[in-house]
Amino acid sequence: MAEDDLESLSERVLAACRRARLRLAVAESCTGGLVLASLTAIPGASDVLDRGFVTYGNDAKAQMLGVPGALIDAHGAVSEPVARAMAEGALRHSPADIGIGVTGIAGPGGATAEKPVGLVHLAAARKGRETLHERHLFAGDRAAIRRAAAAAALALIGRQLS
Repeated sequence: MAEDDLESLSERVLAACRRARLRLAVAESCTGGLVLASLTAIPGASDVLDRGFVTYGNDAKAQMLGVPGALIDAHGAVSEPVARAMAEGALRHSPADIGIGVTGIAGPGGATAEKPVGLVHLAAARKGRETLHERHLFAGDRAAIRRAAAAAALALIGRQLS
């Protein structure tokens, strides 16, 4: 995933949000703010982007987004339920209309047989609509996995806008 791909995706997401007059909040774990950085690299992003939450640890997910600790205990931080809770928590903790949640294992460590390196769960919540979810298994090194996850998150926002 080239940097210009993230830039192009970011430009398209911002333009679509602008046209729909929707605000965006981002909640990230494994991407560590890369989605937010990609969006803020585009001039004028502030008229769409409300805020970002980098919730790398489980306590941060609970404290900043309201992700229940019991949910993390039951499913693990890298799971569909937690990605959904992150996206929905971004909405609850902001005035945004769309929230994106990203959680995964970028590696090289932290993997298990059930949750390998490259596993990423994404969710996009929009007020008044069903929360969308995607599960991906990306290949490559840590940087490649993070870039691919950020690009997939931006694309999922686009799906939630359509």
